[in-house]
Amino acid sequence: MKASTVQVGIVGGSGYSGGELLRLLLGHPQARVAWVTSRADKNLEAVHRNLLGRRMRFIREEETAPCDVVFLCTPSRESMTKAPRYLDAGAKVVDIGSDFRLKDRAVFERVYKATHTCWELVGEAPYGATELHREAIRRARLVANPGCFAYTAILSLAPLVKERLIELDRVVVDGLSGSSGAGAEPSVPAHHSEIGNSVFPYNVIDHRHTYEIEQELTGVAGAAVTVHFTPYYCPFTRGILAGCHGFLTRRVTRADLLDLYRAFYRDEPFVRVLAFEKDPAASWQYLPYPSVANLAGSNFVHIGVDVDETRRRAVVFGALDNLGKGAASSAIQNMNCMLGLPEEAGIAGAGLHP
Repeated sequence: MKASTVQVGIVGGSGYSGGELLRLLLGHPQARVAWVTSRADKNLEAVHRNLLGRRMRFIREEETAPCDVVFLCTPSRESMTKAPRYLDAGAKVVDIGSDFRLKDRAVFERVYKATHTCWELVGEAPYGATELHREAIRRARLVANPGCFAYTAILSLAPLVKERLIELDRVVVDGLSGSSGAGAEPSVPAHHSEIGNSVFPYNVIDHRHTYEIEQELTGVAGAAVTVHFTPYYCPFTRGILAGCHGFLTRRVTRADLLDLYRAFYRDEPFVRVLAFEKDPAASWQYLPYPSVANLAGSNFVHIGVDVDETRRRAVVFGALDNLGKGAASSAIQNMNCMLGLPEEAGIAGAGLHP
């Protein structure tokens, strides 16, 4: 495919994920943003003020023209009503929402409290964790982009469950999210005076992403995986940190886990395993573990591992940008994969520091 020939549309571009998708696509060497829709009756630049000067505007969905790729940045239960229209028009579709992620219909309809209106499409939509489903994504016309918490936990734990190094029936994950994970609409957990000096645990039982994590890790392990997941909103803007705990089935050292993780992700351009040595003289350790701040604006995942040999517990920390690798940039990675473009096109930049 020649440079600058991919015509891209964005449905629901007024939220944080839509804005990040726009920012990245405007710098993509082989993509052109043809249109962006919104129900908000506002100028695009007034909503995404970082894009001032681009002379872009939102349009209504009925004004859209055919595109090569359409990104759906729509709330749960909306993508299922929109995807068929764009697929029938010949577009490839990447759903940043949640309607095509879960492959068990009964689970989806219970968790999302909705009847799925185009279940026949779910089976053809690979789960968009490129590191695990690259070949299926290359052949797909519809991809279900992962949830941000889920993606972080899945990549953090996949090597352990594949090797059955931990007990599969009791995996514990604590997920810490920046306040942008609450979305652009005003809410108490995202309100500065509420979260600025606090942390909000929420939906601590039966969070939706639990089912994504279990589904994908079960596929990696080839046996049922049970995950105990608790999410938190924290007083930073962007990022996910997943603290994952598994109980070892045999004795290993941190060096063993580092070897395992580096081998598992050897060919993955966006996964970095932190192999910094622990300083035995240091009163506190931090270098071996990832920081969300270093990943802002990027498509990278950083993973740090450790072993509590006394208690036979593996600890893995995964971090990514919830608006980047957790949403927009991973969606572009999937688009690149679907179209046969270089996978790093438009999303190769490092995170911000400081």
